[in-house]
Parts: sequence; C-alpha cells; structure tokens
Amino acid sequence: MASTKMIDVRRGMVLNMNNQLWYCLDRDLNTPGNWRAILYLKLKNLTTGSITQERVHPDDKVDVVFLDTKAYNYSYQDGDDYVFVDAETFEPVTLGGDMVGGMMKYLRENDPVKITFYDGKALSMELPQTVTLKVTETEPSVKGATAAAQKKAATLETGLVVQVPSFITAGEAIIVQTEDGEYLGRAMS
Repeated sequence: MASTKMIDVRRGMVLNMNNQLWYCLDRDLNTPGNWRAILYLKLKNLTTGSITQERVHPDDKVDVVFLDTKAYNYSYQDGDDYVFVDAETFEPVTLGGDMVGGMMKYLRENDPVKITFYDGKALSMELPQTVTLKVTETEPSVKGATAAAQKKAATLETGLVVQVPSFITAGEAIIVQTEDGEYLGRAMS
C-alpha cells in the first residue's frame, strides 16, 4: 500500500478508504475560476459491488492498494464451495458459491480463470472472454435451415442453456461468450 494525493488518483486504481477497497471507475477535476479545485471520483466498492460518487479535495491523502492477480485452473466442487489450483505452484484455493455464482456454468475441470487477491484474501474471479463447450442436448435441426434462420435452445455440458442457430446438433463443440452467454460460432475440431 502506498499513500498518495487524491489529485494523483487515476482510472483503474484501487483505493483503501475507511477500510473499504474502492476501484476508481472515473475522475473529474473541477477548477471553478479562482475557487478551490474539487475532484469527483466515481468509485466501485470491491466488496459489495455498489457504485458511488465521492467529492474529495485534491490535496487529501489516500492509500493506493496493489492487488495480486494469478492464473488458476478449476479443479472440483466441494459442497457449496469450488476449489481452484494455482497454475504454477499447484496450491489450492477455495471460493464460496456466493463469489463465483453463475460463472461456474462456463467452467469445466481444468479450465483457466484469474483470481484477484488482496492481503491473501480472494476478492474476485474473472473468466476467459470465451469458452468452448460441447452441446449435450438440443432439438433436431430443420432441413433447409440457414445461419440466418431461427434460433433454438441448446443445453451444454456444464448445464448452461444458450440460443444457437438451428443447424447446431448435439455433440458439436461451440464457442460461447462468457460475458452474456451468446453463441459465437462452431469450434474448430
């Protein structure tokens, strides 16, 4: 942790204010004529996820926090918890279901993720932008269907249900965007 003036805070920095971790989403410095400058910070609480607007004085001091992000692979589920293994040291870390939530619908055993830590405590998990998953169940394709035709629901190997073009059949591997669960295309064999 390093102490700095508020005027030096930039987008993307993590701040420790009132024993809470805040991610700086945006900043706006107002200098109205010969009055004192006022700095507005748009901050996201890393614990609760709430977003707030703070008005601060540019000369005030704040602690800047440096987070540690590491590559992990998903290993297995243990009750309501999920175990991930460090990709380099093979050291396990357990994350609660409340932290990973619906993200697990995109992961299979040994799939990579990034986990962010502060003082040895996991703060968040980040999925890759896309994943390749196999279709386990879907309605039969319609003869003569084209890529622009209607979509149908497909259940993937992790239990995730996505909308796919009608020509996709069970057993095919597809690429899915993890941000919104959108079908992007067939995976190359």
